[in-house]
Amino acid sequence: MAGIGFELRKILSRDSYAATLQAYLYAGLISSGPWVLSIVSVMLIGILSFGVVIPDYLIRQFLITVTYLMAGSLIVTGGLQLLFTRFISDRLFENRREAILPNLVGILLLVTVASGILAIVLLAALFDEPFAYRLLVMANFVVLCNLWLVIIFLSGMKAYKRILVVMLIGYLLMVLCAYLLRFLKIEGLLLGLLIGHASLLFLFLFDILREYPAQRLVAFDFLDRGQIFLSLLATGLCYNLGIWVDKFIFWFNPATSDAVIGPLRASTLYDLPIFLAYLAIIPGMAVFLVRIETDFAEWYDRVYEAIRSGETLRHIGLLKNQMVLSIRQGLVEICKVQGLTLLLLFLLAPKLLDWLGISQYYLPLFYVDVVGVSIQVVFMALLNVFFYLDKRRIVLRLCVLFVLLNALLTILSQWLGPSWFGYGFTVSLLVCVLAGLQLLSSTLDNLEYETFMLNR
Repeated sequence: MAGIGFELRKILSRDSYAATLQAYLYAGLISSGPWVLSIVSVMLIGILSFGVVIPDYLIRQFLITVTYLMAGSLIVTGGLQLLFTRFISDRLFENRREAILPNLVGILLLVTVASGILAIVLLAALFDEPFAYRLLVMANFVVLCNLWLVIIFLSGMKAYKRILVVMLIGYLLMVLCAYLLRFLKIEGLLLGLLIGHASLLFLFLFDILREYPAQRLVAFDFLDRGQIFLSLLATGLCYNLGIWVDKFIFWFNPATSDAVIGPLRASTLYDLPIFLAYLAIIPGMAVFLVRIETDFAEWYDRVYEAIRSGETLRHIGLLKNQMVLSIRQGLVEICKVQGLTLLLLFLLAPKLLDWLGISQYYLPLFYVDVVGVSIQVVFMALLNVFFYLDKRRIVLRLCVLFVLLNALLTILSQWLGPSWFGYGFTVSLLVCVLAGLQLLSSTLDNLEYETFMLNR
């Protein structure tokens, strides 16, 4: 699903500083745009609502509700995202593009029903808030679950300029609607959020409809026994749970959190630094997409095309060496760019927090979190390489290690005290990256043997 990769190669082929900058800009916005723009938009909605949505605690209730909606929808659909990505990739490899759209409609119907039932049960059992609030939470949850599944198509579509325009329209509409509807208090803010995300969902669906025309409307081929990879379901669940488990531990520990609305809790100390830190991933994600979807993907295709074509072992070995070199160069470049971003943030963080009106007390935790999210970019790059090589078991082991280490080390950090907060998240990612590098080295060393001897 490297449609954007082909477009990035066209831009880079112009061989100029302006073209290189343009390629990295597009890559950064497309790879991290939905996540980063969501954070920025929601924070902007909160800022614009001060003084109008009264009392002020309603704004905090809105922000925490959105945080739980994001976490819950990503965890619930994480496995399906990977499963369906694999299904789409296989159909594209088979040149059966007509099977994609009906199955997308099928999985969206399945997710809509399942997420709707889950939301209804949880809201009825755990919340005593007004009906309008619960209805809007349910609607937002269903739309987000569907949106995450649609977004997996973005890297496979070549109309990258239109993708960016759609993102900009959707999030501007979200902020504008929330601003105009803020007189309805928290319900108005949630309605603005729903309109923004729903517009993104349907605009992206329209683009997918044009990209993948089909004769059938609905299909459930992705549920066929041969198409279901349980390891992918488990991997998606563990990866997203690993990202959020430290937050949940802080949220539901009474010593580090307080009640906000219904059963939802928040940690004033822990939440703000980690979400600000995630804005620092844009440079690393840009390099990640450019290098993985251009250099590595190109050499990967050459290696396996040579294998399928029956080329000599010497020729395949030469191509494999170039592929390994592209992986090494990509990881080094990610580390360089993200390292430079880290250095700048370490220097500018005090002034940045002052500008945002945030206490300097958050600085130590912000530093730790920025290091953690930077390591996460490297972790994502490693997982992506393993997915290309179809090493699903290795990815699953790394994701299980991530969720277990993050949970255990976060609990340990709470026991050690505030000076250690954030280290559970960061150290767990560091261990996973080191383990991933060791496994990648071993995998690449044995690539020819596994390709020719274990896949006969």
